[in-house]
Amino acid sequence: METSAGKRRGASLVFNAVLITIITLNAIAIILHTVESYNQRYERLFIDFEVFSVMFFTVEYALRVWAVVENEKYRHPVWGRLRYMLSTSAIIDLLAIFPFYFTLFATDLATVRILRLFRIFRLFRISRYSHAVRLIQHVVADRKEEIVLSMVFILFMLIVVSSVMFYVEHPAQPKIFSSIPATMWWGVNAMATVGYGDIHPITPLGKLLGGMTAMMGIMAFALPTGILTSGFLEHLRNQKAPTPHRCPHCGKEF
Repeated sequence: METSAGKRRGASLVFNAVLITIITLNAIAIILHTVESYNQRYERLFIDFEVFSVMFFTVEYALRVWAVVENEKYRHPVWGRLRYMLSTSAIIDLLAIFPFYFTLFATDLATVRILRLFRIFRLFRISRYSHAVRLIQHVVADRKEEIVLSMVFILFMLIVVSSVMFYVEHPAQPKIFSSIPATMWWGVNAMATVGYGDIHPITPLGKLLGGMTAMMGIMAFALPTGILTSGFLEHLRNQKAPTPHRCPHCGKEF
């Protein structure tokens, strides 16, 4: 029994390693495919590897759908498989292979180029096998309310400073600060301290407001950063904490 279980675990580890390797190579191929010199020199290799990858992912997707009934959650042979196919992970798996089959029949080159972008969804599949990515997912899920509130605060702050800056700078620069939505582009740059320089205040009051906005932006963006940091630390402490043992008779932990 233990030998059989060990073999299954070993086979699972080998398959996961192969799958991660293929996903990683796909990411490299997608990136290098956009380099014109590499694309001209290794075009045949890119095409062959794409066909191989799609065939591999197609078989793997079909086997997952077929074997998912072993999971108690998807026990029903029909509705269970349909529930799984509509799950987030299964949709990502489908989006990773769907563009290839669709482009075989598509004639619109613009549509083909857009659908090719969906190949990047293959990268999301690696999250199943990466502890770091799963940790990020858990932290975001646990702190989603705090993150949403901080983002709403940043958006509120952006609207306020952009509105004030519009009324300050519009008389001096009516074409650049033409409206509040146009001024919000300046607000994003100022709050994120990017400083593209394509739109900036020239009046003394506008410059003062711009400096204050930059400092407030640093403090505002520190909110979600602190929330995520505390979430990571909490999860890491929970993982490193020893699992308490419970007496089967009295129920006390020891």
